[in-house]
Amino acid sequence: MTMNIRVNGENIVIAENAKLLQLVKLLALEGKRYAIEVNEDIVPRSEHSRFTLSNNDNVEVVQAIGGG
Repeated sequence: MTMNIRVNGENIVIAENAKLLQLVKLLALEGKRYAIEVNEDIVPRSEHSRFTLSNNDNVEVVQAIGGG
C-alpha cells in the first residue's frame, strides 16, 4: 500500500510505513549536505533509518549550497 506525504510543498506517493531514509534515497540526497524537518520538527540524520513517515506528513528538505 501507499501513502501521501508533502515534500517542500509537492505531493509525493511513497510506500506505507516508509522510513525517512527511503525518502532521502528517492530524492537522491545521499552524499549531499541537507537537513530534514517533518511536521516542523528537525529529524537528526542519525534517526533517518528509524524514523517512520506517516500519511499526510509535511516534510521540508533544505540543502546547503556553497558559494562565495
